Amino acid sequence: MSRESDFYLRRLHSLLGIIPVGLFLAQHLVINNFATRGPEAFNAASNFMGNLPFVLFLEWFIIYIPLMFHAFYGVYIAFTAKNNVQRYGTFRNWMFMLQRITGVFLVVFIAWHIYQTRIQKALGAHVDYDMMADILANPFMLAFYIAGVLAATFHLANGVWSFLVSWGITQSPRSQTIVTYVSMAIFLVLSLIGIQALFAFV
Repeated sequence: MSRESDFYLRRLHSLLGIIPVGLFLAQHLVINNFATRGPEAFNAASNFMGNLPFVLFLEWFIIYIPLMFHAFYGVYIAFTAKNNVQRYGTFRNWMFMLQRITGVFLVVFIAWHIYQTRIQKALGAHVDYDMMADILANPFMLAFYIAGVLAATFHLANGVWSFLVSWGITQSPRSQTIVTYVSMAIFLVLSLIGIQALFAFV
């Protein structure tokens, strides 16, 4: 792969991680958080999203195809990246390494989550509050989903920082510091929304 093609693929990978994948993650966590209002509220919100016009087109072209490209190219980046935290244990080097670790973990987590929900729905199961409650009644699955939510929110929040830097939007050290705090806030807020939702099913 030439340096030029790699440059543009990394730009596309970064962009798709924010739009649409990152926006979908935030929306997905908010919909799940309706579980804190009870089964009926969650089922109503979930059914609304599932019955949108052109839902199959939206799922494939807004979610699945961008997500698959971001995931598979991200795995390539993760396994070709040179982590140097042992020699240079700076904050950004740790964030760089954690971005790759969470990305690889998320490939496994998202595949399993899609199997438990979307594929089971295609096989005739009903995706609702009771389904998620049954899944999360298993302590191992609850811990797995907590790890998945935290990995996803960290990956998105840190990805916002990387996106703004790699696209030349934040160039000065001061602007990058400010975005670091913004990304931390994104991580905390989305993590709270996601974890609240999980425990609402328990």
